[in-house]
Amino acid sequence: MPSPVAHHVEQLERFLLRRGVGALEADRNHCADCGRTPLIGEHVHLYDGRRRGVVCELCRQLRHDLPVATEIVRHSEHGHAVRLTAHAA
Repeated sequence: MPSPVAHHVEQLERFLLRRGVGALEADRNHCADCGRTPLIGEHVHLYDGRRRGVVCELCRQLRHDLPVATEIVRHSEHGHAVRLTAHAA
C-alpha cells in the first residue's frame, strides 16, 4: 500500500494531467456532428444557418446542403492545437 504522501502525489499528477488535456481540447475545433478533431491537411466544411459549425470530411457526406466554405486544416505555429486557416482562392 502506498504511503499517504505518495497517494497525494498521484492525485496531484492526475489532476494536472486532466487540467492540461482539458486546456488543449478547449483550444481545438471539433466537428459539429461527430465531435472529432479534424486532422492536419484534412478538408473541413463550414456551415451557416440552422445546423451551423465546422464539419469534418467524414460527416460532410451525411449532409445534403452545401457548405458556405471549405478549408484545409493547417498546423498552428506553436504546435499546441489544430487551427483553421482561410483557403487562398
